[in-house]
Amino acid sequence: MLLQIDQVTAGYGPTTVLDRLTIDVQDRERLALLGRNGAGKTTALRAVMGLATLRAGRIVFDGEDLAGLPAHDRARRGLGYVPQTRDIFPSLTVEENLVAGLKQRPRTGLDEAYALFPRLAERRRNGGAQLSGGEQQMLSVARALLGRPRLLLMDEPLEGLAPLIRQDLLRAFRDMSVSLGITVVLVEQHVDEALAYADRAVILERGTVAHAAPASQLRDDLPTLERYVGMAVH
Repeated sequence: MLLQIDQVTAGYGPTTVLDRLTIDVQDRERLALLGRNGAGKTTALRAVMGLATLRAGRIVFDGEDLAGLPAHDRARRGLGYVPQTRDIFPSLTVEENLVAGLKQRPRTGLDEAYALFPRLAERRRNGGAQLSGGEQQMLSVARALLGRPRLLLMDEPLEGLAPLIRQDLLRAFRDMSVSLGITVVLVEQHVDEALAYADRAVILERGTVAHAAPASQLRDDLPTLERYVGMAVH
């Protein structure tokens, strides 16, 4: 087991979002985290990264309890995070954005990002603000990958993108997880596409697990999807 979220209660300020949440993630697994808006999906990722207040429970990564570790120390231990906001530097070029993700690695590491996302190689001298939404998402993911994470947390990477772009990104994500051996936890509102990508799915409701199943099984379980996810199913 690579990640264990064990009976976690967490939130922000006086607000509790996660209520004794328990999820296990296996090494090299692709896990889709689903649910309606406000169910706690983003907070679950932020809790793993130390960006939400942990009130009870444990978060264990590769056998180590992460309690008290700031986000940058968690990243050094092999956690990568792609937030919903993407957080690229719009005034820097694609290559400059990627260099920021290299940390202590040599610039030759950029070749890994360009191999996974050839479009970024074509746009390497363009500013972040000149990129399309899909290209910005590629850049955000590629920059996170340059830190060589063992576990990559992605928060709605397909949001606002056209269907063809979403398919291209999912193919790249699949190649990435297979070729680099990276474990992925994906939060996504495009449920059908998330289930096509993932090995397993967990549905959250009110900050706790409402349902868990292999992704292939959940794809055919329309009553469960309609009950817990509703209009997010296409």
